[in-house]
Amino acid sequence: MASTESEQVPSGIVAGLKAFTSEHDGATAVIEYVGRRGARIVLVGEDGAWGDQLAPATDVARAACREAGVPVENGWERELTENMHGGPSLWGSMGRTALAR
Repeated sequence: MASTESEQVPSGIVAGLKAFTSEHDGATAVIEYVGRRGARIVLVGEDGAWGDQLAPATDVARAACREAGVPVENGWERELTENMHGGPSLWGSMGRTALAR
């Protein structure tokens, strides 16, 4: 029996996406392939806050965003990056977080 896409999506990822979206008046996602580790879902909230989650693969990340009702951009558009808040220490921690996983 073949598994459906929703069975492949870990519920914790969907719950995390929904929680972030509700805490920040909505969000937009960018999905980045990170090799064997899978895919990184970077969320940018309407209030400029951002966060991220890892998914086991890019198709799982897209399915999780679809299930959570989070629109996905194809890349880092200027309007999206301009909306992000954070200073140098935040950008530095973002890089360390990705490497630490």
